Parts: sequence; C-alpha cells; structure tokens
Amino acid sequence: MAIEILMPALSPTMEDGTLAKWLVKEGDTVSSGDLLAEIETDKATMEFEAVDEGVIGKILVEEGTAGVLVNSPIAVLLEDGEEATTEATPSTSAPAAAQTPSQPTPVSEPEVVKAIKPRSDGNRIFASPLARRIAADKGIDLNTITGSGPKGRIVKADVENVSSAPAQQAASPNATPAAKIETADVTPSQVAKMYEGCEFTEVPLDGMRKTIAARLTEAKQTIPHFYLRRDIHLDALLKFRSQLNGQLSERGVKLSVNDFIIKACALALQEVPAANAVWAGDRVLQMKASDVAVAVAIEGGLFTPVLQDADTKTLSALSAQMKDLASRARDRKLAPHEYMGGSFAISNLGMMGIENFDAVINPPHGAILAVGAGAKKPVVNAEGELDVATVMSVTLSVDHRVIDGALGAQLLAAIKDNLENPIAMLA
Repeated sequence: MAIEILMPALSPTMEDGTLAKWLVKEGDTVSSGDLLAEIETDKATMEFEAVDEGVIGKILVEEGTAGVLVNSPIAVLLEDGEEATTEATPSTSAPAAAQTPSQPTPVSEPEVVKAIKPRSDGNRIFASPLARRIAADKGIDLNTITGSGPKGRIVKADVENVSSAPAQQAASPNATPAAKIETADVTPSQVAKMYEGCEFTEVPLDGMRKTIAARLTEAKQTIPHFYLRRDIHLDALLKFRSQLNGQLSERGVKLSVNDFIIKACALALQEVPAANAVWAGDRVLQMKASDVAVAVAIEGGLFTPVLQDADTKTLSALSAQMKDLASRARDRKLAPHEYMGGSFAISNLGMMGIENFDAVINPPHGAILAVGAGAKKPVVNAEGELDVATVMSVTLSVDHRVIDGALGAQLLAAIKDNLENPIAMLA
C-alpha cells in the first residue's frame, strides 16, 4: 500500500519550509533512517530521514520549492513490487497550494463569508503561534475562523485569507475615522508605485527574514521595554585577559572580551536570581540555570545560539563552545535546541565599532544586554584626579512585565562589578 511522505515539522514553531534538495530519486529503494532530503526552515537547513522502507514511487514537490506546509505530501513511498498509479497524483494539490503561502488565492467577498464559521462552544482554540500573531496584528477574532490545518488547527493561510476590516467594523461600528489610519494598510504594490522611475533591486524575503520581521515587530509592539545604561571600565579586564591568554597560548586558547561578558552576565543572573526570568503569558518563569543567548550575525539575518549553564563553565570552555556555535550558525547547521530557550541575551556590536545602541528583547527573554565598543576616554579616578581609562558603554533592555526598574539596576550593577573585577569570576 502506498504511503505518503509528509513535510516534517523540524522545529516547534515551523509551519512551512523549503525543500532545498532531494537526496533520492524516483525508483530508489530506501530503508528506515536513510536520508531523503534537505529541508530549509527559517533558521537552518536540516536533513530529513525516512521512517518506513520501500521504493520512492513519485516525487510530488520539486527541489527549491518554498513555502511547503508542514504535513503536506512531498513524495509517495511504495512497497516492493507495487507500482505507482495515478491515484497518488491528487495529493500534489496540497503542496501546490503550499508553495506560495504569502500569495493566497484572491477570494471574493461571498467566499470569505462562507469560510467564517462562528464558534460558541467555548473550547480551546488551536492555532499556530504565527497565526495568532497575524490575527492580533490584523485585529481578527480567531473564534470566527475555521482552521484548515491538522485536526482543525488554524494556520497562517487561514488568517491571511480573512479580511480584518469586517471584524473591526462589527466590533466597533461607531469607531471614529481616525482609528482606520494604519500603516499596515499600505500594500506592497502601493509602496512599489511610490518609487516608480527609481532604480532598485527587489530582494524577496526568505523564511529567516520573515521570521525576524514578525518576531521583532511583535517584540516592539507587545513588550514594554525600558532601558538602563552604565559605563564599564575595562582596563583591569584587558590586563587580566592578556595574562590569561599568555598562559593559555600553548593550549591554543585565546579568550575574547565577549567570553568575559558572557561569563559576567551568567554569574550576575545567579547573583540576582529574580532577574533570571522569562515572560510566559499569564505568569513569570524564574529560571535556575544561567542559559545565555548570544546574537550571531549571518548573511541575511542572525541567530541567537544559547550557551546552557554558562555560570558553571570555565572561560576557556565558554570560548570554545561559542566559537563552535557561531561557526555552525553561519553555516545554518544549528539544531533547534541550540538556538531556542534561554532567559537572557547579549548583542555585541562593539566589535563593529558601535559605541552604544539599544537592543530589542527576544521574547520570551526578560532582558538583553547591548554591548558597545571600548574606547579610551578621560575619567576622574578614585583619587579625584583626571585620568584616561578604557570605557565600554552598555545598555540593558528590560521587559517591565518581568523585571522592575530597581531589579534591573541590581542586575546591571552585578554585570558591571563582574567585568571590573574579573579575577573574582574565577573564584
């Protein structure tokens, strides 16, 4: 009996992906565990293994096809001696519809009305995180949508096919005209028309860029950010780092300032445990371990790999792990568990010459530290005399739902103290 091979969900938040490359062809015999294809998600390219054994009877989705929905058929697996028939071909309609989720088929007004089925049973609404975000942005009530995903789950395409205007008008028929002024109403074609006659290159959005745009828009719209700034004197750290690197050179270890920053933040989260927390919608989760995420720039976007239990690891271990994670992040070879989780993040643009900036919190983290470049500056020393010191400016972006001002100040003070007294971090 023919078996449909379905598009796998390679991460908890994955809704669709790109079938980057087939590693088999029609007629090939495969066994459980054999590699079938390379699937590109919004964050990484991962290999997909066969679960059953048989013969690849028909490939339904071609290489390079983007936007293939999770759980839609991508190929047909036959038992030994079985032949492919035309009965399998109707399954191609699912991936065909999935290939262009960002361009849903235009639906007339009567069809939209037919697709809406009010729910009044009070049961839990099953919807993907992305569908919920889009619904919130468009002002759509998920109770009015019938899901087309597995077991009636509401997915992105269901929300995008529903116009938010009728729901908004029904909810507030007496709304003032000013309430209708939204930049989101500007369509891509209207933006392009503004620049008619200008030379430009149109860059299509890949999965990573779409995810970054959605998550950071959500972060700035829903997280009440506030910012705390401190200057940190680095001369003691730079001297200590130079001594350590001299002693560790025979082992091939070279510590960076960023390694010390990771360690300092991890220890500070243990010193101020109430700040080691994440926002969970209707509660705050206070974490025990210091799992610190570090932003890594890659071509076309960024990753935030997580260094777990960073407070318990040596500087040399943190340095080696960070180098490994950063290298694999640039190759998009990180597994989901390596870039998901954590309670705190670090974004270091100081290595690119930026002296200070404000970073956007990566939900559900409670805070993120923006690290600027160290620079020689005139300072007044402890004796009240004018002196020159290497000063690094940092900004702590804080989620006020999780961490209040005084608590955030305690956390930043602990980070500053660790960096200005680096020897104590080895105790």
